[in-house]
Amino acid sequence: MKKIVLTGANGNLGQELRGLLAGLCDELVSTDIAEGVGDLLDNETFVQADLSEMDQVRPLLEGAEMVVHFGAIVDELPFDQMWGPNFMGSYNIWESARQLGVRRVVYASSIHAMGMYPKTTRIDTEMPHRPDTYYGFAKCFTEDLGRMYWEKEGIESVHLRIYSATSKPGNARALGSWLSFDDLRQLVARSIDTPVVGFTVVYGVSNNDRCPVDNSAAAFLGYRPKDNAEIYAEEVFAKEPAADLSDLGQTCHGGPFASAVLGVSPMGQMAIPDKED
Repeated sequence: MKKIVLTGANGNLGQELRGLLAGLCDELVSTDIAEGVGDLLDNETFVQADLSEMDQVRPLLEGAEMVVHFGAIVDELPFDQMWGPNFMGSYNIWESARQLGVRRVVYASSIHAMGMYPKTTRIDTEMPHRPDTYYGFAKCFTEDLGRMYWEKEGIESVHLRIYSATSKPGNARALGSWLSFDDLRQLVARSIDTPVVGFTVVYGVSNNDRCPVDNSAAAFLGYRPKDNAEIYAEEVFAKEPAADLSDLGQTCHGGPFASAVLGVSPMGQMAIPDKED
């Protein structure tokens, strides 16, 4: 490809993807609301931009074939603070893609679009949304936005319901939900190089023995995760307290986001060894 645009390039996962994406195109345009992303790769340029402002987004997509859209507030905050980056930002990406003829958007969705399902329910890609927070609701909005732009305008999109993308699992929940960085890169690569995707939802999880989701409907992408959180199970269980079954954060897929007060960050409750969804 001639050009790929990466939003949220200075985020934890954006930084993990820059090298992969640079190898798949002639020109990688990385963007973030932050002032920079560090040292640039040979074929990478950086543009500081606010995704909530259409006049800053549209020029980024000129001449692009695909957008890897990871830019957003990655936390639970009051709705009015989420509106610009997480809702308007997605609209600005898809509407710019429509105007400029961009072929496909690969979007960092989240398990939090489905976070209120009980852990005892194995969830697939066809079940209705059950968001756990305003953050999760923004993911539902963008998935539906992507479906509409596919059905009405022919813009393809792959929505990656990322679960727990970290250097290693940090708690018992992550023994099922972990997504290694190597598997993240494979998932994004398959979302880009699969010839036809239409509108597709796929869960971002590794090959975990305790995986709580079903990706069979997205098997055509060729995503075959290799890492397994089970190698960390003994270490995790040695420090994990007994489960509190009255806590939605321990009984629902969304973890601490499921028990969070709307508009209030639950990040302080999360055991994050390095980087998380």
